[in-house]
Amino acid sequence: MNPKIQVSLNPNLREMGASPTLALNERCKQMKKDGIEVFNLGIGESPFPVPGFIVDSLRQHAAERTYLPVKGLPELRSAVADYHRRQDGVDIKADNVLVGPGSKLLMYLLQLSFAGETLVPTPCWVSYVPQARLVGAPLRLIETGYGEKWHLDGAKLAEACESGPKLPKLLILNYPGNPDGGTYSSEELESLAAVARKHGIIVLSDEIYAQMHHHGGHVSIAKYYPEGTIISSGLSKWAAAGGWRLGTFAFPESLGWLCGAMADAGSQTYSSVTSPVQWAGVTAFKGGPKLEAYLAHVRRIFGMLSVRSADMLREAGARLHAPEGGFYLFPDFSPMAGKMEKRGIRTNKDLCEAILNETHVAVVPGSAFSRPDSELTFRVSYVNFDGAKAMAASGKVPLGKPLPDNFLEANCGKTLEATRRICGFMNQGA
Repeated sequence: MNPKIQVSLNPNLREMGASPTLALNERCKQMKKDGIEVFNLGIGESPFPVPGFIVDSLRQHAAERTYLPVKGLPELRSAVADYHRRQDGVDIKADNVLVGPGSKLLMYLLQLSFAGETLVPTPCWVSYVPQARLVGAPLRLIETGYGEKWHLDGAKLAEACESGPKLPKLLILNYPGNPDGGTYSSEELESLAAVARKHGIIVLSDEIYAQMHHHGGHVSIAKYYPEGTIISSGLSKWAAAGGWRLGTFAFPESLGWLCGAMADAGSQTYSSVTSPVQWAGVTAFKGGPKLEAYLAHVRRIFGMLSVRSADMLREAGARLHAPEGGFYLFPDFSPMAGKMEKRGIRTNKDLCEAILNETHVAVVPGSAFSRPDSELTFRVSYVNFDGAKAMAASGKVPLGKPLPDNFLEANCGKTLEATRRICGFMNQGA
């Protein structure tokens, strides 16, 4: 090392570390290289194939090579605006849609562009808090609990607004939720919307799992607070195209100034999203019967698997709410803290490390989602199965009928085996 080169790292990065979920995924890959069979329930990636007609669109536009507008391909922005009008009943104009290389970067640019305090209910997705700290934004965590179904309510939001610094506020709300798989009722959303309107809060509603509500019943808070809500979506979850890196933000007319500022930041960072992917995105957001059939099979499979997995974890001693969307569970084994302490396990990190070492099942500790270390929570991503095989098997059963009882064992066996291993670990010495 050249002694004249000094270590000079941005202080906001010094204790940042890698994304816990991505780091765990890399660890699982290394264990597999070392010949260890690993059951990876840590990564949040859909196991299903990208719908064929969307892949066909990507192929058809593979020769598209020019830089597109930083805000996104006009046809795509129109398709996204129409999508939100159709799905969420909100009046989004194409000019107020921003397309980015994944919604993750758009969230970062939002916190970079917004001058004010960021409010984040916990548990929360792993990157909301590090992004706020990375840009040096004032940040406040609002803790929820199992008894509240891990939900923020209007009273807690009002308290956060009235007790904190007198700064403009950005609330990040995510549902169906990562890590808990829960969602908000219309009544809860109306309550939050009333508080947000009273205090002039901007709401970033991260609805990346909206189409994966297990009963197709997602409702956006933008329905009740259209003038102050930014809706985040993209192709990574409901279209199973995480690696394509296409995210979207839909702004109301009143927040066009913020959309413009973020586009300016985008022009100085990512320039534009890959052209062929944007053209394929037009096809995806336009939807149609093929996409609806695809989503119906995804919801049916995930719905059945989530209920079975949740039942198994409850029988092993977890406190766990019924899953409602996405592909996550957030079991709380805190009632077993005394038993775990006798085994040298005092934190959720200890618990996840022991589960990985003893059962070769990877799950993500609750502390990665901004929960207390002492709370014995972790996230389960029930995606460790062959999605193409499961989709083909579901396709043989009419959508109006339930899947057969043996469907999960035949098509999602690895996920069930991983869950059994977790339950066996928790019940050792019982």
